[in-house]
Amino acid sequence: MAMSLSNKTLAAVEALMMTLALATTAAGQPTTAAANLTLHNLCPYPVWPLVTANAGVPSVPTDADGEPAGRLDGNGEGLATLAFPPGAWSGRVVARTGCAIEGDGGGEEIVGRCATGDAPPVTVAQVSVGGPGGRAAYSVSLVDGFNVAAVVTPHGFAEGRRCPTLGCAVDLAAECPVGARGPHGGCGGGGASSEAAWFKARCPDARTNATDVEATPQDCVAPREIKVVFCPKPDSVTSHASELD
Repeated sequence: MAMSLSNKTLAAVEALMMTLALATTAAGQPTTAAANLTLHNLCPYPVWPLVTANAGVPSVPTDADGEPAGRLDGNGEGLATLAFPPGAWSGRVVARTGCAIEGDGGGEEIVGRCATGDAPPVTVAQVSVGGPGGRAAYSVSLVDGFNVAAVVTPHGFAEGRRCPTLGCAVDLAAECPVGARGPHGGCGGGGASSEAAWFKARCPDARTNATDVEATPQDCVAPREIKVVFCPKPDSVTSHASELD
């Protein structure tokens, strides 16, 4: 199911990610993308991840149901590892929750409408790999609000590069102001400056508007894995000064 995001979010994603995704090395040859995209669900409830490639970029291979990972069970049991396509890649990852399951008449299960994740408020993880010299870029955007806490962590990157864990490890929905609560869960999504400031104060390593950057800088090259974790531990947003395996 296509997700409806604001024009601000799409513009920010394209500006940040596509230059890396479509870049080539000085020799004119595409660089090699990170080997894997791993999705891990630590939430106490299941999530249905949706991985969407940016325009002009190949899709991440899906399973037999047409979903990148299908349902990820909660409490750490849901874990999926997908292979990035060769070359440069950029796109988005969101965690849908409360999804209805429909049949296609042939025994296949299809994800129908979801309580959160189909439209704002929604947390968006943005990933770009395979840029010049193996450069990667990633972020967690709250421009369209918040539905699930999420962080992005690179592993196996080039020694000496800055590849911190970035994102929002706080359950913002639990303490969301009454006026900003989504009808089916989540928080924000209206793009109000007051909401952006409230998000930023609690999640400084997430992006809250189209020009925002994280408090912790990144300079990541050649990660072997990009891991998106849903409902991570509250202390998980920390810098990594050396290679992680």
